[in-house]
Amino acid sequence: MNIKEQAIKKLANSMRIYVETHIDFQRLKAIDIEEAVDNLDRAFEAKLEAFHSLYDVTKDDFDYFSYGDIAAIILMRNAIHHRDHHLFQSWNYNMALDEGYKNHLGAEFLLAGYDVSDSPARMRHFYKLEDFYLRIDEKLNSRYIESRMGSKNRKKLLSQLNAELNFSGIKKKAESELYPIKQVYVNVIPIFISAVCRVFTVLKQKGVEFKGFDAKVYEAPLTDELQVDFSKTTYEPLRIT
Repeated sequence: MNIKEQAIKKLANSMRIYVETHIDFQRLKAIDIEEAVDNLDRAFEAKLEAFHSLYDVTKDDFDYFSYGDIAAIILMRNAIHHRDHHLFQSWNYNMALDEGYKNHLGAEFLLAGYDVSDSPARMRHFYKLEDFYLRIDEKLNSRYIESRMGSKNRKKLLSQLNAELNFSGIKKKAESELYPIKQVYVNVIPIFISAVCRVFTVLKQKGVEFKGFDAKVYEAPLTDELQVDFSKTTYEPLRIT
């Protein structure tokens, strides 16, 4: 198995483990909410790391930063990997651990997401919309700005997220309905699916093989079947009571 095939296998393994962890979340949270939240967060972060490993060995085959979905995944991975800030903490982390929801009693949140193959995403992993802006929007003068990127690349990425992932539309929707930006979350699972579909499809076209059980299971769905339409943004208000 060459290094590209090995990286695909690693990513497929991590996706399968995340699905299993997501399925087990409801059972485990009744026993130990901290373990349930931490398991799910670490499983998602493992997917980000595995995606970055694939990027490391295939970046000469594909322009990863030409697409907003892929660039967003790498942005999240780098932010979480270096973790010198408090950004990109999941909804579950903020609300479920240490009864964090009690800090928001009476507040209403806006949860944004996208359809996957014309259906609502079955799995959900939410991060604050604001965290993306605090990481790359220079106009906010954020102390959490991504210093490893140059100004030109930050501006390019900001434009991609606003246009390609409809972040600007989500932000306008929130503003029009008077949601504070801190109370807007985005489901990043469809973004991840879209990014993997894009990369897997190109690698398959280039003749890279999908080896191993998990890789073969994900090959068809992620190269021929699943699609994410970022223009079909869904919104779910949620009040903490």
